[in-house]
Amino acid sequence: MRVEPPPGGEPVSIDLRGAQGISVGDHTVQKNTFWIALPPAVRRLLIVVLAGVLVVGSGFVAVRWIVPMFAPIYKTTFLIDAAEGDLASVTNALTTVVGNSGEHDSQSLRSFGGDCGSEDNTTQLVGFGTGNRQEIAEAARSVRQGSKATLQRGIVEAVGDFTTPMSLKAKQVNRIIVVTRHGKDACDPDDEFVQAQIRDRVAAAGLTIEFRFIGYQVLDDGERLKELTTQLKSQEPTFTNSPEELKRVLTWFATIEPVLRSSQSVVNVLNPTVDKLNSASEALKNGRFDLADNALAEARDAVVDIEIKDLDGRTSSAEAVRLRDLAVRLRTLQASVIEAADALLTSARSGRNLAEPLAVYTKAADGYNAVAREMTDALTSLRAQGPGGTR
Repeated sequence: MRVEPPPGGEPVSIDLRGAQGISVGDHTVQKNTFWIALPPAVRRLLIVVLAGVLVVGSGFVAVRWIVPMFAPIYKTTFLIDAAEGDLASVTNALTTVVGNSGEHDSQSLRSFGGDCGSEDNTTQLVGFGTGNRQEIAEAARSVRQGSKATLQRGIVEAVGDFTTPMSLKAKQVNRIIVVTRHGKDACDPDDEFVQAQIRDRVAAAGLTIEFRFIGYQVLDDGERLKELTTQLKSQEPTFTNSPEELKRVLTWFATIEPVLRSSQSVVNVLNPTVDKLNSASEALKNGRFDLADNALAEARDAVVDIEIKDLDGRTSSAEAVRLRDLAVRLRTLQASVIEAADALLTSARSGRNLAEPLAVYTKAADGYNAVAREMTDALTSLRAQGPGGTR
């Protein structure tokens, strides 16, 4: 125990470890430390429990925050028909196309075709992963011919592949690209049952999964394939007859459509913010600082980093390179527009003449709008090359 001295005096310490919690004097400070003696077994158990809490806590942080950082932008399953027909053209097209897919895509390969009721009438040949393009190409070349077109079970199991334990959800798009030579399921003629099975599995997955159907030399009933796409609320199937046409359409869905989508997203995100800044710059002349503040806040929150990262991994064609470069320019120019708008707002608040900052802002906005028009024209041209497009 430490006894506080009177003014000018020396401090005094008294050992009261044998005391019973009584303090005497007007200037005393008493500290009591209590020790609880625990058996060794109990101490070990407490250490294990505390270590477990730390592990669970760090695991939660990893699952909740760290692991999603490595999630792919796209997850794509290629589902191919291995039943009777020209299987070689399907695998040749896939082998060529998959090599040009996005570097950040997580892809898998599944085939269908076999005996009704058999466990192996659909098989996942390659699981989801990035950088597995060569593995998918090799697996495609090794696909064996099946007997019956088990289309329904192939789709149901392909949906289930997206929900395996510890499976990372795509940041943007989950999709299944189906290449089939049959418009109906050979084992279950009940179309409504088939469609309900697929819808139920998609709903149970808790994901938005897009379907792209390519019919290749479909002879049995293309209308039933159209009905299936209607029930799945997906695009109508694209029917092809020649190996060259099949390769072109598969290339569109696998490699070009993602470029179109990410590029369009950049335009859709950035253009409205510049439009609002243009309106706010006019409002500043009337002292409407609030409109400018809101427009600037929205512009700063407009982020297209994921879309541009996706485009960075899709530079296998001249169109993709051009659109990536335009997207980067748009992002840079939008930042210049924000900077000019901020300077204009500062000048307006200080009561200075707005002629010079307004001219700087107008030049920045005009530069942005010119590139935005160039990108819109490029997107229109590319879109016309797709299935059903008009040149």
